[in-house]
Formats: sequence, C-alpha cells, structure tokens
Amino acid sequence: MSCLIIAEISANHNNDLNTALETVQAAIDSGADAIKVQTYRPESLALDVDNEFFGPKTEGPWKGWRPWDLYRHAALPYEWHEPIRTLVESQNKVFFSSPFDLEAVDFLESLHVPIYKIASFEINDIPLIKKAASCGKPMILSTGVATIDELSEAVDACRSVGNNDITLLKCTSEYPATIDQANLKKMVDMKDRFAVKVGLSDHTEGYIVAITAVAMGAEVIEKHFILDRNQGGVDSHFSMQPDEFKQMVELVRQAEACFGKVDYSVSLKDQQRKRSLFVCQPIRAGEAFTAQNIRSLRPKVGLSPGSWDLVLTKKAKRDFEVGEPILESDLA
Repeated sequence: MSCLIIAEISANHNNDLNTALETVQAAIDSGADAIKVQTYRPESLALDVDNEFFGPKTEGPWKGWRPWDLYRHAALPYEWHEPIRTLVESQNKVFFSSPFDLEAVDFLESLHVPIYKIASFEINDIPLIKKAASCGKPMILSTGVATIDELSEAVDACRSVGNNDITLLKCTSEYPATIDQANLKKMVDMKDRFAVKVGLSDHTEGYIVAITAVAMGAEVIEKHFILDRNQGGVDSHFSMQPDEFKQMVELVRQAEACFGKVDYSVSLKDQQRKRSLFVCQPIRAGEAFTAQNIRSLRPKVGLSPGSWDLVLTKKAKRDFEVGEPILESDLA
C-alpha cells in the first residue's frame, strides 16, 4: 500500500480564506493525498493574560509572541473548515484535522472527518485522545515530546475505547529540525514496541528525511505546506513550497517502486544466464570425463556445476565435440 502523504496547512492561510483555498489546491496539485488543518480557538491552548506562563515567548521561532496572540493569529476559523473540506473532497482527496479540545472533536464529527490527528504537545491529554479515538476513526499521533510512558498511555487510551487503528509519527519538535535530529531508528522501534503503524511528521528542510523514512517503513509522511515562503507567516520558515513538495512526492513514489515484492521465482531466461558443464575437448563414447575435458561455463543448458564431482566418476555414453553441454542422460 502506498504511503499516505499529508500536506499540513497549519497557519499558512495568513488569515485569508482565498489564500487558504489556493494553498490547498496547490498542495493537491503537488501530489498530496490528504490535507490536514488544525482546529482550535485561542482559548483551546492559552489564556489571555501576561504572566510567566502566558507572557511573550523568550526564545524559538515565535520569540516575542504571547501564546494567546500567536494562536489567535494562526487559528483556522471554524467557518472556513467547510469550504476547505468541500474543495478537498471534490477532488477525491482526504480532509482531516488535529483537534485541540473536546469541542473541536464535536465540531469535526459534524464534518464527518475520516481521521483524527493528535499533535505532539497534546500527547498527554488523555481525555482528548479518548474522545477522538472513541469516534472509531483511524488515529494518528505525533510523538515529538512524548516520553515512552506517555506514548504507552496514549496508545492504551486509544485501545481502551476499542480503537486499534493507530499510527505513531516520529516527530522532532524543532522548527525547523536538523537532519541529525531525525532519529528514524526510533520510528522503527515504535512500530515493534507498540505493534502500531508508523510514519513521520517532518519539520526538516528538504525531503531526504522523508524519503529515508519511507524506505524504513513509514506509512504516513506529513509536511507543512505553503504557497510561497516569501509570503511570511508563523510557519513559513519550515514549510515546503509546491515545487519542493511535488519533488518529494515523486521521490517517495520512486522509493516505493523499489520495494517490489517477496518473490524468489526466476524466469527461464534468467535461469539460462547461469552456468552448466560443457565439454572442452573431444570425448569418444566410453571415455572418462576428466577435469581437463569438461568445464563450468555459461549458459545453463546442461548439468549444474554442482554435479562436477559426480560427472568425474562417470564415462561418456556417446561421442562429444567441443562445446556440447553434458546432460544426465550422457553419463554412463
């Protein structure tokens, strides 16, 4: 089955519905299988106060922003979800979202989204995970800041409400992340440890990490998408532009084409490319085969070289000219 390639629109709508719709269409044209948005209001994530917890950030890509102001600026208005969903589904692509509170799950259920994604920083919100999982849709969970105990608890939360369709995404919660932070061996370990599907939520620049993840078994790739990084925005610096996203999709599909299938059968043509035993000196009927008058050569039309020792104990049943293969029926 092909890897599901998700374009994350995030805050790259820049508070303009037309920009959002153009971004979604560009992502579809660039090969995205699914479009993901984020469903929240500022109060889903922060309080409108200035204290040590909710005051301006002092470091990172959003330095100087109060969380409340950042989320108010970045949030996708609830009323935009429907026109975006309509556009996506009109082209037979998948529309879904990350809910950030219980109300968002109810809202997304009214839109009949087919998948739920839990963001990295919500990995310990067990009530949110349980509510989303209880809707019976596939669950995708980013793991960027999760301890192993939190991962176990999140997976158990899904299973406790009867939902076993779980995909854990290896995620490095840096914006952007560097290639040496990708640590894709952890993705493989999560698959084995938790008996789930795995994938990658990628914040690195470029596509080498995504291609490598697919080669290592990722079934989902998520990348932030933007029309043009020059348009700015809170997520612009680690988002892919259409030409970059399209190239990533093409390379992912090429990587998948390499996988093939488990098949040990060999065609007759290929069988004949191997070696067999030939006569390299004239032999008369009744003469012995020797290491001097037979040789292992291409192609395979006679006895296999594995019969060498056996043939040396036999005599020729007929006359041989140089270049004739030795068959089992030729042995006396």
